[in-house]
Amino acid sequence: MRPEDVLLPTAAGLFCPPGNFHIDPTHPVDRALITHGHADHARAGHGSVLATSETLSIMGARYGDNFAGTTQAAQLGRPIKIGGAEVAFHPAGHVLGSAQIAVSAKGLKIVASGDYKRRHDPTCRAFEPIPCEVFISEATFALPVFRHPEPAVEIQKLLTSLAQFPERAHLVGAYSLGKAQRVIKMLRNAGWERTIYLHGSMEKLCRLYEAAGIGLGRLAPATLASSAQDDFAGAVIVCPPSQIAERWARRFPDPVACFASGWMGIRQRAKQANVELPLILSDHADWDELTTTIVEINPDEVWVTHGREEALVHWCGLRGTAGRPLHMVGYEEEAE
Repeated sequence: MRPEDVLLPTAAGLFCPPGNFHIDPTHPVDRALITHGHADHARAGHGSVLATSETLSIMGARYGDNFAGTTQAAQLGRPIKIGGAEVAFHPAGHVLGSAQIAVSAKGLKIVASGDYKRRHDPTCRAFEPIPCEVFISEATFALPVFRHPEPAVEIQKLLTSLAQFPERAHLVGAYSLGKAQRVIKMLRNAGWERTIYLHGSMEKLCRLYEAAGIGLGRLAPATLASSAQDDFAGAVIVCPPSQIAERWARRFPDPVACFASGWMGIRQRAKQANVELPLILSDHADWDELTTTIVEINPDEVWVTHGREEALVHWCGLRGTAGRPLHMVGYEEEAE
């Protein structure tokens, strides 16, 4: 059996003919398997959805209880038979509930990574390398220039700034699913015990993380009475990155604009966004993580998608592994 007989890229996303299902489809389909809850991978309107229980909860929080016709929770590592294929979900280390999806048919196994990282994240299960013949890897940061620093170093930068400027509020721009909760949890683990304030759009998902057993400490809405501006001196306020430059942010005392993202490794991006304190904190694998993962799994073929495909395909060729860019569209890079 050829790999394309098990999984193949289509306009709607990866499709499995033997099982008649799609993985992370870009528009509504009859049967969808979802790797994680980010909106470009988890869309509403499918006939049925199979995902981890955490991802189903995230989809319900974002789209309402009726986001799909039917839902089924996948247990990590437990195979499920779907038509002529067998599937199993394995941790991806990206965000809460994120999973790689292994698809097996007639002796051939293909693993679709979804989005993943290898660095420690206290808010989700760590990535597990799964032996397979074909590994489908993301490529968001698939250039040798992307080598992310240790996350603890970046959090210490924020703590140092808080100590140096106790009169200023620190606005941390972070994506609402995954990054915001990771920043909060890492601050807690580093000893920050004060109340952390949230933009209204962050509250629901933070409460969902706490319901999943991930303690985030004292949280409060970032509401500001006109006479209480000084109450936020020295405070951490977590908000969507887009809010940093908005009028909303200027209500706080002399705010320090921070942005937690792997893209902050590019100075021009930080400058364009008027970020005073860039925090290079990524929920995606950098170049070394991507290449180390491929070496560790040692598949016969690597299919590359979601980003800078050509560099990773070229690297695979240099080490004697067949590589193929999938050129799939509909998956975002900016909300990292």
